[in-house]
Amino acid sequence: MSNKSPTSGFWNYVAECVRLMYWIYFKPFTFKRWLRDIHPELKPRDNPFDKQAEFRANPRLHRYAGQVWWLIAVVPMVAVLLVAPVYTLISGESFDWFISCFFLVGWFIGRVVDRGGNKNSLVILLVAVLTMFFAARFLSSGVAFDVAFGVAFGVMFDEVFNVAGDLPFGVAAGVAGVMAFGVAFGVAGGVVFDVAFDVAGGVAGGVARGVAFDVVFRILIGVVFIFGALSVYFWLTELLWILTLFLLFPNGKRVNCLRYLPPRFDELIILPLPLMDVMIVEAYRNNPTAACETIDYLISSTNQQKVAAQAISGIAGDILNRCQRLSDIVEIANQLAWIPSPAPKELGIVLPQFLDISQNVRASQEATSLYRQYELLNIPITALRQLAQSLALTKNARVAVSFGNTAQSWLTILETAQRTLNEQAQQSKEIRQVYIAGNSLDPETAKNRFKGRRDIFKEIESLTLSEQPPVLLLYGGRRTGKTSALKYLPYRIQANIVPLLVDLQGAASATTLKGLAENLAQQIIEAARRLPRRVYLPNPDANKLAEDPFPALQTWLAEIERNNSGKQFLLCLDEYERLSEVVEATSSRAPLNFIRNLLQHQRKWILLFSGSQELSELDDYWSDYLINTRALRMTYLHELEARDLIQQPVENFSDIYEPTAVDEIIQLTRCQPYLVQLVCYEVVELLNRDIRRNRREADTAKATAQDVKEVIPVVLERGDQYFRELWKSLADSDRSLLRRIIYGETPTQQDKGVIRKLTRKEILTPEGNAFQVPLVQKYIEQLLEEE
Repeated sequence: MSNKSPTSGFWNYVAECVRLMYWIYFKPFTFKRWLRDIHPELKPRDNPFDKQAEFRANPRLHRYAGQVWWLIAVVPMVAVLLVAPVYTLISGESFDWFISCFFLVGWFIGRVVDRGGNKNSLVILLVAVLTMFFAARFLSSGVAFDVAFGVAFGVMFDEVFNVAGDLPFGVAAGVAGVMAFGVAFGVAGGVVFDVAFDVAGGVAGGVARGVAFDVVFRILIGVVFIFGALSVYFWLTELLWILTLFLLFPNGKRVNCLRYLPPRFDELIILPLPLMDVMIVEAYRNNPTAACETIDYLISSTNQQKVAAQAISGIAGDILNRCQRLSDIVEIANQLAWIPSPAPKELGIVLPQFLDISQNVRASQEATSLYRQYELLNIPITALRQLAQSLALTKNARVAVSFGNTAQSWLTILETAQRTLNEQAQQSKEIRQVYIAGNSLDPETAKNRFKGRRDIFKEIESLTLSEQPPVLLLYGGRRTGKTSALKYLPYRIQANIVPLLVDLQGAASATTLKGLAENLAQQIIEAARRLPRRVYLPNPDANKLAEDPFPALQTWLAEIERNNSGKQFLLCLDEYERLSEVVEATSSRAPLNFIRNLLQHQRKWILLFSGSQELSELDDYWSDYLINTRALRMTYLHELEARDLIQQPVENFSDIYEPTAVDEIIQLTRCQPYLVQLVCYEVVELLNRDIRRNRREADTAKATAQDVKEVIPVVLERGDQYFRELWKSLADSDRSLLRRIIYGETPTQQDKGVIRKLTRKEILTPEGNAFQVPLVQKYIEQLLEEE
């Protein structure tokens, strides 16, 4: 049994209604969330009585509907009692309480009848119009007219403005209607009826109604304007309040005033308020959690997103600028992880670059050797120099000064750390770990590690500069260095050839032609900016790209060609086989038609495809698009190139191999570049482990053939992905033959076709009785033992 008295229940109901009014005018975002909690489809402008069928199952919806009804019905009455005397006092004009009261009666009747929702609106409006017609026709003057006209217009006013569920507009319209009638009939009523009696017939009635309704609607607009003007008065109060907070809470204690900021009480502040972003930035230094909570509140629950963006920009700039050590830069990514994505406009370009630099510094610190840490710092140092140059050219002076100083400060920190690492690496007893096994080599970090391929570079250059350049196809097995060669290509050919590398493995993730075209354009722009001599290309027309992607790309490439006379553009499409996936996903050969059109009409654009498959291994339709193709095969390194990679991967590398060890590496890998790097990497790791355990002297430690054999199990484990991918790419007939060869069987005459295929794949020798790469044989033997 409830102990709550009827009186307390009544006052709780009134308190809820008052809270509702407060939310409507000052906390509209909170009001919207509260309505969604009541009913997922309920909005502030909805009439809750339209959902009467759900009242029984949703008591909160029923209670809200009742509160809305009472507020729209009662608040105009209370407001008029307060406003009308003020109007009379200020203007000196009389206020017609009599007609206004009957308007309120009509208003109240409209409220009662309209509880049925919108279904009664037409009937109510018809009755009100007929009543007004009856009053005008048969009760042309006197009290009867006033009563009938006031009540009927009150009902009609309710329905015309359809304010049943729109609480803010309902209250405003109610007050406006009562005030309009009181003023119109008090001030202009005499004018209306004088004209009506002086002018004959229907003309008089028309003029009278025109004057009366003109007054009514002018007053309605005035009342609405007053409600809007109140926001200005509130703003003046809020301005004084925030100035008081700023003065009362000095720097260091600003976190204490975050809960009292004006948006905490007024979610819809139209005019800007100063100092809020400054207070949040200063509060972050002492209490990041409270500052972040305030920013989240401003973004999600107010219209102060601009203030939140300014605060985020200020906090980010403050944190970036306070970095004093390498470890501070490493932690930046964690400290700014809370910043929403996309970042505010001022940080939209700058912040992601600083975060990438921080991530690259972290990666350098996680390297396994001091020398590798030293090398990897080249990436963020180069990025900082480029960022500093771009900031110097930006039009935003505030961003240029603030973040430009930060970039210079970071650059000094990184260059100092790099010099220290170099000195430590020189003094270290361990052998420098300089081999890179895995990803393609990047010229910025790998430097001179890329060996050989001069014949490939020379042929690409000569074919590109020929009078009628063919389509170039660079093909070869996995991890033979195709992507690395394309990355080094700008450094190995003439300056008037502009190689632009596009990774189709990433582009093929697009599921639409528009997505593919946008990805291609973006990669081309970024590739041009990464060149040794940067080329800044314009962006394609986004609207045309969305409307018809590939014709828009053709127009864009033609524009690039016109703006760069004397240049030959070599568009390098890596992993070109992935285009087949796009053709299948989109059921369109538009990408291939684009390629054919490019070959036929863009004379300054030459195409180079790179992949592991020859054209003969692709679907038949490819031959219709790639005519006049010149194949360039990427195979093993020459033995001298492989020996150079082993013994001199970088300048001034120590002599750490016995001649027999080098021979053993050559024999095991057949000069396959990835496998050479992998074996050498593990040999250096083995030597350094022995040096740390004092099993070898650092100054005299040299790898032997036995050391190379000792690392084979580790090499097979670390290279499992490469070997397994090779095995899975083979057909069942291919695997069957390899099994038989390993088990000692001799291939038969029927195996000649399979032998030719496996020879092209660089797995078997032309005789078909031996593996080309002994490490591949060892892996397959191990695999068969596990079956």
